[in-house]
Amino acid sequence: MVGDIVSQIEEFVEQRDWKKFHNPKDLAISISLEASELLELFQWKSSEESVKKYPNELKEELADILIYCIQFASIMGYDIEDIITSKLKSNAAKYPVELVKGKKEKYTEYSQEVLIDEKR
Repeated sequence: MVGDIVSQIEEFVEQRDWKKFHNPKDLAISISLEASELLELFQWKSSEESVKKYPNELKEELADILIYCIQFASIMGYDIEDIITSKLKSNAAKYPVELVKGKKEKYTEYSQEVLIDEKR
């Protein structure tokens, strides 16, 4: 599935001769700009309001972000499945289920909790 999407994006870009504009810096900027457009749909509204009012716009902005992310990975030579799997393993080590389940704090705060509990 991922390979099909990558091929479709590459074909779209190739047909328009846009590859010359797609370098890591400009793709990173584009990811950030599209993420800002997604955020703008939530500005001054509750999450529920935005989801109800802008379902199509949310999908479109998310698609723009994902397309640029896939292009960035492709240009950098990253295997999307490998980098995601690797990051999930890293996150699992930072956020062990028994320590974080149902909590929202950053892993650095959990580390302090463990140290405080160990001192007791």
